[in-house]
Amino acid sequence: MELNNDTYRMIRLVRRPHGLPERADFAVTEEPVPEPGPGQVLIRNTWMSIDPLMRVRMDERTGVGHVPPFRLGQPLDGSAVGRVVASRSARFAPGDVVLNHGAWQEMLLCDAGEGGWFDPMRVEVPDGLDERHYLGVLGVSGLTAYVGLRHIGAVAPGETVYVSAAGGAVGGVAAQLAVAWGHQVVASAGSADKVRRALEEYGVHAAFNHRDGEVSALLAAAAPGGIDVYYDNVGGDHLEAALDCLRPGGRVVLCGQVSSVGSATGPRGPRNLMQAIFKGVRLEGFMVRHHARHWPAYLQEARDLMARGRLTLEETTYDGLDAAPDAIVAMLSGRTAGKVTVRL
Repeated sequence: MELNNDTYRMIRLVRRPHGLPERADFAVTEEPVPEPGPGQVLIRNTWMSIDPLMRVRMDERTGVGHVPPFRLGQPLDGSAVGRVVASRSARFAPGDVVLNHGAWQEMLLCDAGEGGWFDPMRVEVPDGLDERHYLGVLGVSGLTAYVGLRHIGAVAPGETVYVSAAGGAVGGVAAQLAVAWGHQVVASAGSADKVRRALEEYGVHAAFNHRDGEVSALLAAAAPGGIDVYYDNVGGDHLEAALDCLRPGGRVVLCGQVSSVGSATGPRGPRNLMQAIFKGVRLEGFMVRHHARHWPAYLQEARDLMARGRLTLEETTYDGLDAAPDAIVAMLSGRTAGKVTVRL
């Protein structure tokens, strides 16, 4: 099939960063537009996601199990959404909107697959929604929040939930879901504006800026009666504070360690882990790809909440593929809010 352009661009990792990435760690290359072979699909990406896991995978030893590090000299990958421009598969037709793993490149040639986690997935974009929502509220970020609360944390009626990094993509959805389900919700974030948004727009019952003092004291003041579930996106002093504040039988949903992503010294473990023993607290981590079966149920609930104005998410958008390195540095430095995307 004849395409409109002869070339497209991609970003390759050429040097492993120490601490925050630098421009010299990446190279932009221009490639000829390929033709799909049998069983393949060619996608022109319109939006790409920026996620903390991308920085983790830039290290040679990622520590994230089955998720391999990025290979030097190869294009980086991650969640993206785009439109099919050519297909030699019965699964897709030109014009289909598809969620895929071809971030950091303007076009993606890939096998159509059979519907696995890393295979392209057709998505519906009804009136009132945009395809970029499948990178945030309706995408992996939203599903991660949903699975963490409902299936890992197993929140029960009447429980108090604490969500850290509530100004981010996952934390923002987790806080809103917990509010929508009728829980008392405490949130922490990294700026006064993010705290205001959590209180006024997300509807949490208490919130604090973790930069205003010791997290342990701030959390104790915000939740004087204790908490039952902690949705952990940060680790470090936030996890330590939550262990002190958790009631007996509490749960910790281990989702992220953003406090140590890109750190040269690595993560700091909680000094009070004995609290988990004394209180019978369960700490459980998860990778959302193992819970893809819950996506249809989450999409149905999320679309309903969005239609009723109960679920939204602030966005930080960068324009053009060249802006992707700046976007990830800004996110890791705490200078972004909500879901961070690059418009391609």
